[in-house]
Amino acid sequence: MEKWPVRSSTWTGHTDWVSCLAYSPVGPRVVSGSGDKTVRIWDVESGAPVGDPLKGHAGSVQSIAYSPDGRHIVSGSADRTIRIWDAESGAPVGDPLKGHDTSVRSVAYSPDSRRIVSGSYDKTIRIWDAETRAPVGEPLMSHTDDVEKVAYIPDDLHILCGGGKTIRIWDVQTGGPVGEPLRGHTLWITSVAYSPDGRRIVSGSLDKTIRIWDATTGAPVGDPLKGHIGGVTSTSYSPDGKHIVSGAGDRTIRTWDAKTGAPVGKPLEGHAGQIECVVYSPDGRHIVSGSDDKTIRIWDAKTGAPVGEPSKALTGWMYGVAYSPDGRYIASGSNDSLIRIWDAETGALVGEPLAGHTDGVICVIYSPDGRHLVSSSLDQTIRIWDAATGAPVGDPWKGHTGTVTRVAYSPDGQHILSCSTDTTVRIWDAQTGAPVGKPLEGHTESVNGISYSPDGRRIVSGSFDRTIRIWNAETGGLVGRPLEGHSFGIPSVAYSPDGRHIISGSHDKTIRIWDAETGTPVGDPLKGHTEWISSVAYSPDGRHIISSSSDNTIRIWNAKTGAPVGDPLKGHTNDVTSTSYSPNGKHIVSTSYDKTIRIWDAKSVDSPGDPLKGRPSTTVTVMSSPEGGGLSEADNMIQIWNSDVSRGAVPSDLHLDQDSWANQANGGLLFWVPENYRNGLTCSAILTIPTGGFGDVVRLDLSDACFGGSWEQIKTIPSFSLK
Repeated sequence: MEKWPVRSSTWTGHTDWVSCLAYSPVGPRVVSGSGDKTVRIWDVESGAPVGDPLKGHAGSVQSIAYSPDGRHIVSGSADRTIRIWDAESGAPVGDPLKGHDTSVRSVAYSPDSRRIVSGSYDKTIRIWDAETRAPVGEPLMSHTDDVEKVAYIPDDLHILCGGGKTIRIWDVQTGGPVGEPLRGHTLWITSVAYSPDGRRIVSGSLDKTIRIWDATTGAPVGDPLKGHIGGVTSTSYSPDGKHIVSGAGDRTIRTWDAKTGAPVGKPLEGHAGQIECVVYSPDGRHIVSGSDDKTIRIWDAKTGAPVGEPSKALTGWMYGVAYSPDGRYIASGSNDSLIRIWDAETGALVGEPLAGHTDGVICVIYSPDGRHLVSSSLDQTIRIWDAATGAPVGDPWKGHTGTVTRVAYSPDGQHILSCSTDTTVRIWDAQTGAPVGKPLEGHTESVNGISYSPDGRRIVSGSFDRTIRIWNAETGGLVGRPLEGHSFGIPSVAYSPDGRHIISGSHDKTIRIWDAETGTPVGDPLKGHTEWISSVAYSPDGRHIISSSSDNTIRIWNAKTGAPVGDPLKGHTNDVTSTSYSPNGKHIVSTSYDKTIRIWDAKSVDSPGDPLKGRPSTTVTVMSSPEGGGLSEADNMIQIWNSDVSRGAVPSDLHLDQDSWANQANGGLLFWVPENYRNGLTCSAILTIPTGGFGDVVRLDLSDACFGGSWEQIKTIPSFSLK
């Protein structure tokens, strides 16, 4: 099954409540019916409507279904009619099917697409020939209550029907009921559905429960599924039959384990009105819901996250964040006591949240080998987790008598460092969890920042006593005198990758750089943030410093000069609590009290002037000619730019002559293209050369390149490769 990407999690267009939904079995389409009397078809990838609304019904559309072959759509309406539509063109197929005396509440196709079944408030079930649209036999009239839902059994021989407080099964051949009605619900049944293998029936009711039944015996399977605080309006099985999804009047969607009946994850919240319908996508990856709030929403069936929205924890402020060493995952901790792991590329939640702490998770980090996570909490404990399974490793580590504010691994992964509001720093054996030596004591107030030196021989700590201390990692002894200079507490410290410098961020709104050997300040404090600083970190190559602040921004600084690089990164709507670089330095991740995680392109803020319009999204290699022209390579293309990047200018006079020399109107030659690369070469405002892709290498040897106004003035530059 094709994996369909989705760009928007909320689809709008209907002008009244969305009453029914169905996925196309053959392509990325969803069809919806509404109280606005229309049927709409949607593109799953973009969330955009496909064509105009399908109009024809004179009353609200109550039910909708695709034919199993995907060629047609059937709809039932409060206008007492059933209509068939061409799924591709949206055109009506023939005249409406008439026969019911009141509202048609439910329609469904038979598995072979040859029959349509309908149920109505006139207490009857009717079967229709899908090709001729003629009724097949007499109406089934044994129900004593309005018929709310109908469905064909996968065997094509039986019809399932829910009405009033009972469920009935009918024999298609004889038109008679099979066995006794299924009873158990105490209020109106709103939904019935078969499991994909036909062995189970699921039903939802206004009594706020969901029930599972044995399709052969009619006996209930297990206890009712309880959790909704409003009447259940819709139920559906996942395509593999392992899960059940339900929607209710409490505006939530819940997922259940079909075998055990246990709830899976937390309720999905986001709709502003009663949920009217929920269905799984054919591949089981998404859940689609329709609501009285006039919207359709799409959810990731595995994580429960809205598809197409920024990464969000479902509850709680976000405190700490860390990349896995391979850059594939991001771990975050929040004040709801949970740790969440996210896919760094897609932003989707990976698995269930890690639960175990009894209070907010302040800090979370990966081990150097990526196999474990370590977390610290307001509950005064440290926990180790298996990064692959999310399972806790051993018991919590106890020893601190206050909030554990930070944790850090030693570079060799053998030890874990922690600090606390109890004013101490502790070292632990990463394998056993046993404390190593005595606590490091010396600070007089809460210690909130710690870091190992790259060689693992030193430890640096920052405290709200306004001092920074350096410790011998082996003996625990203090190295030199405390570093003083900040006028308020210091929540974050870090070593540079080469170990020569230490940076500190403070509530005095400044960042300071220190000589790690002498403890003396290097240059003036870095100023720019307008509120206190929450975290600081070096880029992996040591060229930049990144900082986050309660002013809702992130700033990047030149580590050598202390100058700000670009404008502040803005997007968070509350205090930014933590920030760090990805292992390859290409991205920045941040967390905030606005309950979101954001990922930023680290390179985009490091470009002089405005972005070059038309430039590739990521530039891998860039160089300048002696005359100021530029070459850049990215996205399998070579691009040539005018040097005046401050204005985002692109050469408009660049052209290719008949001998394949790229030159400007003034006669200045830029370079010549070998014959085997001339095919596909284009030259307009920007000159591009395809590099082949899929691992192919294009090497431009510029060691003998000629530059200058005349050929007598030859300059050379080293060769370079575009890979």
